[in-house]
Amino acid sequence: MTSGALHRETPDDVRREKTASLLAEAATCPPEQRTHLLDEVVVLNLQVAHAVARRFRNRGVALEDLEQVAACALVRAARKFDVAQERDFLSYAVPTMSGELKRYFRDHGWTVRPPRRIQEIHAKVHHLRRTGSHDGSPMPAADIAAELDVPVADVLEALEARGCFQPASLDHPVREQGDVTVGDLLTLDDEADREALEARVMLQPVMRQLSERDRRILHLRFAEDCTQQQIGEELGVTQMQVSRLLNRILGQMREDLSADRPDMVDAAR
Repeated sequence: MTSGALHRETPDDVRREKTASLLAEAATCPPEQRTHLLDEVVVLNLQVAHAVARRFRNRGVALEDLEQVAACALVRAARKFDVAQERDFLSYAVPTMSGELKRYFRDHGWTVRPPRRIQEIHAKVHHLRRTGSHDGSPMPAADIAAELDVPVADVLEALEARGCFQPASLDHPVREQGDVTVGDLLTLDDEADREALEARVMLQPVMRQLSERDRRILHLRFAEDCTQQQIGEELGVTQMQVSRLLNRILGQMREDLSADRPDMVDAAR
């Protein structure tokens, strides 16, 4: 890999730098210009909002609605962001969008009105489904239909419509016999993503202070998952030298981080 390739900016780098420049300019310009600049920030980061929305897809709400909710939250984040905090915009905007999506699920998720005939048999169908079988397994749809004297198609529609009559609780199990709740699905990814995002934001300035060679060593070890022996073969050094280089690089990064965030150093250890 050439040194030019190591310095090549990624689309994310370009977006991040442009976003920071627009926000800095918006913080000092007249109100009419500020609105235009913040609109540019929204357009520039709209694909990020769509990506956040996609984490919540296939849970009973149309993706287009989720994308609109995330986009509106992005607009609010751009207008409330304080450039004096000296942090990456997305470290503020992503949790804002995720939180708004969770509230949308709480207030609007799965609210559908099935046909009257399905509403009338819904409770009976699900009661028989849970309790009608003698061996503890779910009662078959055909048996439920015979018990209620209704078409099998209506029973199947009532089973598919479960949860449509009111917004599902975040404590509602995903499956009848399971322990995983809707709330679990809405929070685990977001917490992990938020921690990863914070780590990237904190590490970026530290990484920029490293030499090309040191960054290359870290990339080989942690991005490409190369062994120390493989790294040594590529760099033309011994495995022992690679081990010493990694210890020096990581030690230097810990020292640089400790100046700003001692808690990040403790976590890294």
